[in-house]
Amino acid sequence: MSDPKPHSKTNTPDSESAKKLNRVLCVTYLIATLDITWLFVQFSITPYLAKRLGFDTLWFGYLQTMVGVIQLLGGPIFGRFADLFGARTALALSSLASVVYFILLAVANSVPMLFLHKLPAIFMHALPGTQMVVADLTEPEKRAAALAKLGLCFGFGMITGSSLGGTLSTHYGETFAACVAAAGSLFSLVLVLKFIPKHTKKQTVEKDDSSGVFQVMFSIIAMDFFQLQAEQTGYLMAYIGIIQMVIQGGVIERLTSKFSENLLLLFSVGLTSLVGLMQILMTSVVHFCFIVIPMMLSLSVFNVITDSILTKSVPSSDTGTMLGMCASVQSLLRTMGPTIGGFLYQTYGVASFGCIQFCVNFLVFSYLLKSNTIKNE
Repeated sequence: MSDPKPHSKTNTPDSESAKKLNRVLCVTYLIATLDITWLFVQFSITPYLAKRLGFDTLWFGYLQTMVGVIQLLGGPIFGRFADLFGARTALALSSLASVVYFILLAVANSVPMLFLHKLPAIFMHALPGTQMVVADLTEPEKRAAALAKLGLCFGFGMITGSSLGGTLSTHYGETFAACVAAAGSLFSLVLVLKFIPKHTKKQTVEKDDSSGVFQVMFSIIAMDFFQLQAEQTGYLMAYIGIIQMVIQGGVIERLTSKFSENLLLLFSVGLTSLVGLMQILMTSVVHFCFIVIPMMLSLSVFNVITDSILTKSVPSSDTGTMLGMCASVQSLLRTMGPTIGGFLYQTYGVASFGCIQFCVNFLVFSYLLKSNTIKNE
């Protein structure tokens, strides 16, 4: 008698499809990480270049406001473009715009050129684009974990970009740092064209995050209030990135598995209000290093919960449009925040940011506490 042959596992169509899906997701995470890296390299260049060109806090606010206006207009257009032509085309457009953006930054040697280099930002929406790919290609029950990995990408990109940008700017100058970012964006373009499928539509949406006036004005606060140099600012941003990664990787998923969305939404808004009180009392960078822990926790929880709510609200055909509209929320903040923040900073100081954050979020917290959505959960 011959022994029956054991069942050999062959590559079934389903397993091949799963491998292909995992490969696309891994490349998508890499693209998101690279995009955030070059974004934070830019954050290490622009404030110091602007100061060297004679910008004060208010004019730097105008520069940031211009970026906000551009991306506010571009967000919905980009989202609808992605719906019509696919994620690959939209991400390729974003990467190409980033290449042009950083090349213009590298040659910016005057005030008009510094403003001009911001124009390609109208097409730079790689993070919403990668969010759309992840949301489209993952099942609803696996989506939270998949999107949490994008949060890890953000943290890793923040660490790498801040450290790299500060080091390159300090030792080789802003022009060289901008050229490195341009080359990195070109590499992202190659990855998009080679690995991202033309059509990813399968289901629903995700959303970009929200912030506050303090976050919008952080680079100026680091330079003027904390008196940090470019390299030191890079290390501080890297520290924030580490906090972001720890929260996204070890805290968020556990919270969402144990508590309801509405309860976590209430928690995040209440914690943000308390962070505002802490900012009122902040006087040094050491204080900020402690404050940033609850700050990042509140922002991360808020983003995950609002992402989940929006994911359930639209059909798959409108994924890109919704993502574009969500990106525009942050762009709206970046439109108004720098100008308002520059005025508040010059007139009332950093404590005014915390005061506004506390008052606004306390009102929202009170409303949520009384609403039926919290009581009926």
